[in-house]
Amino acid sequence: MASDVDTFLAVVKGVPMTLLLTGASLGIGIVGGLPFVAARVSKRPLLRLASRSLIEVLRGIPPLVWLFIIYFGLGNSLPMIDPLQASIIGMGLISCAYMAEIYRGGLAAVHHGQWEAARALGMSTVAIVRKIIAPQVLRISVPATATYGIGLFKDSSVAFTLGVTEVLYFANEQSRSTGDAIKPFLAAAVVYIVMSAVCAALARSVDKRLQRRVAR
Repeated sequence: MASDVDTFLAVVKGVPMTLLLTGASLGIGIVGGLPFVAARVSKRPLLRLASRSLIEVLRGIPPLVWLFIIYFGLGNSLPMIDPLQASIIGMGLISCAYMAEIYRGGLAAVHHGQWEAARALGMSTVAIVRKIIAPQVLRISVPATATYGIGLFKDSSVAFTLGVTEVLYFANEQSRSTGDAIKPFLAAAVVYIVMSAVCAALARSVDKRLQRRVAR
């Protein structure tokens, strides 16, 4: 029977992969969510409908199902795709949908009168977005993005079903090799709690800095 320290150290080996999977997926969502929300608030009804439908599909299907579709489905036609790539693609696409909704909520929170006032001053649409709207949306979106990022830490655990060597993968391997069905998964739970707490602390720090620079 492995000691508690050995068990914890074995599970911690999956932290870098968990951080990579979570960070890459969230990064894809932060960037990819922009065209999604642009289409979502477009003045063209068909574009809005297409964007809304795609967002609902991406959010409505469980992450594990998406990973299986991409890895076992696309993997047959794209043999170069590996479990990590499939996981990042799947989680990244889902992140795009969630981040688009977060951005949309941020846009809705910015009073429309600011657009009208900026246009009255002769500012272009690009200048309005860059100098007035985007900073406020960023400030408003930070708490929701942090909450979603914490959720991604937990959702990344489904990647172990494809063989991605993240935290839960090593917890499962440790459980199988030692016959201990409790300690490895308790260690994994502690690791997820610590990572979530660190993420929340960083988000609060960023939020405080933005509060000093951007008006509510």
